[in-house]
Amino acid sequence: MGPAPAGSLDQGRPRPYSPRARREGFRRALSSFPRTGSPVLKKIFTWWNGATIGTLFTIAKRGVFVGQDDFGNRYYEAKDASDSYDSRKRRWVIYDGYAEASKVPPEWHGWLHYTWDEPPTKAPVKRRSWERDHLPNLTGTPLAYRPKGSIARGGERQRATGDYQAWRPE
Repeated sequence: MGPAPAGSLDQGRPRPYSPRARREGFRRALSSFPRTGSPVLKKIFTWWNGATIGTLFTIAKRGVFVGQDDFGNRYYEAKDASDSYDSRKRRWVIYDGYAEASKVPPEWHGWLHYTWDEPPTKAPVKRRSWERDHLPNLTGTPLAYRPKGSIARGGERQRATGDYQAWRPE
């Protein structure tokens, strides 16, 4: 095809408009994105895959990095209390991966909720000998707890022992 005739809507374009060519252009553009989704688009439109662009911008402008936990979550505190609700500096957590509140260890949870003033990087919380390591909520994952008799483990359980009697209406 040659150039568009003078006075037409396609004047100045190398070839006239065609719906088919437009679809092909879209297909080519979409094929350049990764199949799993663009990380940039995830940052813009989702909060459950980590912080959004707006949150990252706010923290970069107003926050100071305080520390990082064993799960890779990063913690920030505001430079001042100018945007606070109760005259305390705001505190944030940026989750490493999926945003799940149970991924925050107890020592950082206490700092985020103003239970203590100093972050665990400055004043580590004493661990008792009987305390276990923190685990996030595993419900809905392959690592979730499945007791004997649950459907996820085959649904078979031991028969009731002699201390149980079924109720029968009379």
